[in-house]
Amino acid sequence: MKLTILAIGRLPRSPETELTKTYVARATNAGRALGLGPVEVIEVEAKKPGKAAEADVLRPHLTDAHVIACDEHGQARPSRVFAEEIAALRDRGVRRLAFVIGGADGLDPALLAKANGKLAFGPQTWPHAMARAMLAEQVYRAVTILAGSPYHRD
Repeated sequence: MKLTILAIGRLPRSPETELTKTYVARATNAGRALGLGPVEVIEVEAKKPGKAAEADVLRPHLTDAHVIACDEHGQARPSRVFAEEIAALRDRGVRRLAFVIGGADGLDPALLAKANGKLAFGPQTWPHAMARAMLAEQVYRAVTILAGSPYHRD
């Protein structure tokens, strides 16, 4: 199952961007044997402002994907539950899982309504660069949990 982090906006070179790349590479390498990956980050930009314009540039990348929208009103998941959810989707035959991070004002309500699930990072507000890094880290953590690596919460 291919895993995609799809985000509005292109990030400049920064420690958060490098951290995201590191976790994406680790998840891709560790996930191969589990049928998970590659993991990719796709950054898109809308030509016009607003959630609707952002949704328009996101939609082409969501074709045939199981979509989990990152949204402050979504459900926060413990890492093991997150890993089990990814494994269940893979085992059901889902070929592509896309995590979507919207712009500064969040995701378009129509796009949110069509998402298969919603994921929250807790009640705090996070900068987009941090949200991408945290999501990439959680994907990597999920892969390592599924691979049977020791997990400190067990």
